[in-house]
Amino acid sequence: MNKWCSSVGLAVAVVAFSGCSLEAGHAMMDLVQGSQESAESFEWSGEIAQGDVIEIKGVNGQLVATRTSGEEVEVTATRTGRRDDPNEVRIEVVEHDCGVTICAVYPREGNECLPGDRGRLSVRNNDVKVEFEVEVPDGVRFTGRSVNGSIRAEDLDSDVIAHTVNGAIDISTNGRAEAETVNGSIEADMGRADWDHDVGFETVNGSISLTLPEDVNADVRARTVNGRIRTDLPLTVREVGRRRLDGRLGDGGPELELETVNRSITLNAR
Repeated sequence: MNKWCSSVGLAVAVVAFSGCSLEAGHAMMDLVQGSQESAESFEWSGEIAQGDVIEIKGVNGQLVATRTSGEEVEVTATRTGRRDDPNEVRIEVVEHDCGVTICAVYPREGNECLPGDRGRLSVRNNDVKVEFEVEVPDGVRFTGRSVNGSIRAEDLDSDVIAHTVNGAIDISTNGRAEAETVNGSIEADMGRADWDHDVGFETVNGSISLTLPEDVNADVRARTVNGRIRTDLPLTVREVGRRRLDGRLGDGGPELELETVNRSITLNAR
């Protein structure tokens, strides 16, 4: 589902970088000791051009993105661990032609922070969690990727892509959205009706609830195994069955794919 422009001449930094539609990037780390748990915070801020992306790639821990009225993207990563040292997990910042990617890189051979579907981020026998908070200016796209953690994008004014494995996804944006998880529900509210390519929402063990503008034009393909499909939007039905629904919203257009196994699918009018 993801659309990525090619990336040439990647620059990687653990705490800071400069160039390529960015200004005044900086980072700060503070160490806080507790009786049972140690924590360390990482902060980065910088300008990213409208239309470019801030991408966060985590492994263990939730990702939260909120809208800001400022011009800079601000990222805070909080690392906590009981058995393992949070310092073992590096926060890497990668500048590329499409924007900025920030990763939580665990100490395992072969791990590498790269944009989009590239790179590798895995963990074994490490209890450190990294939770990201991101402030996103209008027009800057947000992409969140995790393995064990929920993803929440609140009241954004840009396109959103969210991928996780074990965790729920909750998106509210005036732009377009796509989401995929395995163990978790998806709730999304999209304000944009003029899509230029197909979009999809997919889970296995979870429900899908999608809110769209009433004037949206799309071809709907919905599938569930153990659940129901319900719509409040005016839908021209092409094919319907106990586990599937194919139809057209408005005049039709790009495909809207909704798929789950164990829960229901709901389309709501905005």
